[in-house]
Amino acid sequence: MALKKKRPQKSLAAGRPPILQRQPKSITRKSTKALINKHHLLEKRKKQALAKGDDAGVAAIDAEIQALGGLDAYQKASLQGQREDRGGDSSRVLMEWLQPCLTAHKEGSGRMLKMLEVGALSTQNACSQSGYFDITRIDLNSQGEGILQQDFMERPLPKDDTERFDIISLSLVLNFVPDPKGRGDMLKRTTEFLRAAGRYLEAPSLTTNFPSLFLVLPAPCVTNSRYLDEERLVGIMASLGYAKVESKTTQRLVYYFWRREGKGIARRFRKEEIRAGSTRNNFAVVLGYIMDLMSRRAATQARILDIW
Repeated sequence: MALKKKRPQKSLAAGRPPILQRQPKSITRKSTKALINKHHLLEKRKKQALAKGDDAGVAAIDAEIQALGGLDAYQKASLQGQREDRGGDSSRVLMEWLQPCLTAHKEGSGRMLKMLEVGALSTQNACSQSGYFDITRIDLNSQGEGILQQDFMERPLPKDDTERFDIISLSLVLNFVPDPKGRGDMLKRTTEFLRAAGRYLEAPSLTTNFPSLFLVLPAPCVTNSRYLDEERLVGIMASLGYAKVESKTTQRLVYYFWRREGKGIARRFRKEEIRAGSTRNNFAVVLGYIMDLMSRRAATQARILDIW
């Protein structure tokens, strides 16, 4: 009688069904884009529900956002976009533009320039590793050490130049603001945190680029919007005292580098259709409503005083 071949004993663990599958290293570009777009849409709907006082609607939308993974999932999707195979770190474009100026500044033993990075996702981007910047990083939902959890719109205003910055980075931040007026308010608020133009007497080579704003948006926000194109964006920024120094457009993103030249001339930019078409998106920036309201109030008060 032939002996049966003895099989090696399996461990108990080998006989158990897998409890937790290893998470994939990344999600596809299509899934990343869908998650980000859905998050933006929900934030916009939430803003509208809040304006109407629809508490039940706000609660329902919050539940949808949490089902998607909340702000944390949105940021992880955004981080995927900074991988080399997804377009990489947007601050590399900024460093390419600034390298000649920064090299000359460093050779002159100049001070490190102060940068405020709004919506920071990493402490290891090109600007952080360059050695030229003293960076303050803030984000609504900090992803790690070195990034302060803070809302830029609620950050205390600087008391003096020691608390102001030479450059502000808004990389894929403005498009996250859910309404056009809020985007205009954010751009206007950047001017409060920058040093005054012409304050580089100790380093004249810096005046061609600083103080400045680095702005990155998804390309369709400018190239395929009903309410915004580059000409209109340049006009909005000029009214805030910014001049365009550099720009770059890729299939996915638009990059802008703006130099702050002064206070600008206040203008009102409504949400007006400038390009028709059923395939256009509704991204817009509205500027001037708060300023107009304050002016009307001041005029009303002046008339009352005249009467008395």
